Amino acid sequence: MPDFDHLRVLLQRRIDLIADHAFRDRDAAGHLEALKNVSEELMAEHQKLRPQLPPRLNHFLTQASFSKALEYLDSSED
Repeated sequence: MPDFDHLRVLLQRRIDLIADHAFRDRDAAGHLEALKNVSEELMAEHQKLRPQLPPRLNHFLTQASFSKALEYLDSSED
């Protein structure tokens, strides 16, 4: 499988940000901006990797099923 390390990092960062309620409660605008930035990075990485993505992983990313995409990557490790 191609190297999807950066994709994995972005997926984990987005999931962690969504779960960071303390950050959201402390700085809602900052939290939203951080979420927007990682989401844009994730979309760009998806587009860059799209030709080499396995169909199922591409489906998860297209449908914004980011937890499933991360699970797929983690289960596909050698």
